[in-house]
Amino acid sequence: MRRTISIFGSTGSIGCNTVDLLLRQGGAEVYDVKVVTGSQNIKLLAEQAVSLKADLAVSADESLLTALTEALAGTGIAATAGAAALRDAAMINVDWGMSAIVGSAGLTPTLELAKQAGVLALANKESLVCAGELLKAACAKSGCKLVPVDSEHCAIFQALAGGKNGDISRIILTASGGPFLDWTLEEMADATLEQAVAHPNWDMGQRISIDSATMFNKALEVIEAHQLFDVSSDQIEIVVHPQSIIHSMIEYNDFSLIAQLATPDMRGAIGFALNWPERRPLPVKQLDFSTMSRLDFATPDETRFPALRLARRVLEIGGLAGAVFNAAKESALDRFIAGNIGFLDMARLVETVLEDLHVKASQMSSLDGLETVMSIDKEARTLGQNWMPA
Repeated sequence: MRRTISIFGSTGSIGCNTVDLLLRQGGAEVYDVKVVTGSQNIKLLAEQAVSLKADLAVSADESLLTALTEALAGTGIAATAGAAALRDAAMINVDWGMSAIVGSAGLTPTLELAKQAGVLALANKESLVCAGELLKAACAKSGCKLVPVDSEHCAIFQALAGGKNGDISRIILTASGGPFLDWTLEEMADATLEQAVAHPNWDMGQRISIDSATMFNKALEVIEAHQLFDVSSDQIEIVVHPQSIIHSMIEYNDFSLIAQLATPDMRGAIGFALNWPERRPLPVKQLDFSTMSRLDFATPDETRFPALRLARRVLEIGGLAGAVFNAAKESALDRFIAGNIGFLDMARLVETVLEDLHVKASQMSSLDGLETVMSIDKEARTLGQNWMPA
């Protein structure tokens, strides 16, 4: 029997790599693809649906339903659109679901997938940052196995084969440092949008690339590691590793270290999640140690990258501080892309919003329900939109 599959966010970087792997591993002959979803790239979404012989294609943009329907005319593939359609599509029972919608927009579909999928391949880190307890409770209730797709957390997941969570002394998340690793604060203050998206190692979308440049992506991963592996802030360390060969490491309580190494290609982590608990050959480049001259490591500079310090503050506050942090970060990112705040203003905006709402956030929990999470998310976004640089 073919494995049933859903891909949420199929037109993004992670989603496209997922589609590529499915096609390389037999496509519709091996997999019964129930759902593919995207947003505004209707042409690509329709092409993916046809190539995988999906049952349903969904656009998050309700205004594009007619365009999607026309693109799929004669194929027999159903088309729907809008937030409610995304939620309904996530309620379809599948063996394996990919959650790769970027940002808090992926929270509702991810929570529904956790109730329906046998395996949840999680690339939407915001689900854990904003509503980690709620997501984990949904997985526990349904029996869904959560397998992380972030390269760092996938590395930790694999390294845990050598021990168990209670044996962990430290989790060491590696960070490339992004395009501004060696820039001064003065240079970063004038960084342009084009410079911020030019990641030296990874092929990612615009928003994730900018998050990497600010290290907000790594900050989210600190919170994600706390939720996934039940470790304290003191047990999570960030190490700058510009080559992106070591994806992350675990230090056990006997001070032995287990690291996961691979070329920087997201198909490695996606393929691991797709084939878990088995391993299959993947279309990634094999490491050649004879040509690898060095592996460098350094402590990140939290003066230039304050997002890392703010992640620790989120864990200190607890409650729904993660939801506030993520909403403020997304608001800051929107404003930087629009050109009305500078690169360094993003962290300043997030810190202001986090401190303004920290008492309220600390008294709330994602277990209070999704409506509670979305309420404080909305409040944080409003503050972020109204924030003005000093």
